[in-house]
Amino acid sequence: MPLSKNLDYEIISIHRDKLPHTIAARTKRVYDVVSGVYPLSTFFFHSRAHKEALRMSGIRDGMRVLEVATGSGEMFQRLVNANQGGETVGLDLSPKMAARTLQHARKSYPAAMTHCHAVDARYLPFRDDTFDAVVCCYLLELLSMDDIKLALREFHRVLRPDGSFTLVLIGQNVGTFNKIYRLAGSVAPAFWGRQVDERVPQWMQSCKFRVTAQREVRQAFYPSRVVTATK
Repeated sequence: MPLSKNLDYEIISIHRDKLPHTIAARTKRVYDVVSGVYPLSTFFFHSRAHKEALRMSGIRDGMRVLEVATGSGEMFQRLVNANQGGETVGLDLSPKMAARTLQHARKSYPAAMTHCHAVDARYLPFRDDTFDAVVCCYLLELLSMDDIKLALREFHRVLRPDGSFTLVLIGQNVGTFNKIYRLAGSVAPAFWGRQVDERVPQWMQSCKFRVTAQREVRQAFYPSRVVTATK
């Protein structure tokens, strides 16, 4: 779905050939398969963190907002609801996830300017300083260390000066959960990845973000951490 001609920024290119033969290709296939049932995960484990992330993000109506890794679109719906007079763009590696997210957003908010694309987070197809706010939930766990830094640099590049960056991570503050997650990640790494919560704030600073706040959120037994930063 092309971006509206009314936008004064442009999508440059989608690097469809940049996905290496690594876990990224398997992750894309896995999330295409589970796109129909993935909202259950959000309902039971992620919705509280999503709500807190929106509160901490400082997003106001009329902004240009980018969400990277929309999943099946629950956070994207929150962003569009808060930004109905602005422009909200969503990206996901899985084409089916991106399509599902856009379909639901346009059904719920037909008058809002919304767009979703299947894009690799390491190669964002936007010019520098495009967005007022960037949001990313539960993505970095699926990337290698080098790819996390690539993605963070891209988030920083497309964010306007003094723009807000909000990141949601799987928490590492519950010992029993950590053990279960390590086991799940060893069985299905393309779906579960591995926890990186404790290291990411330092990596964000190395990519020139200024971390402004952090908060731990727990839903049932599932821990999350919300981190906010500015460019």
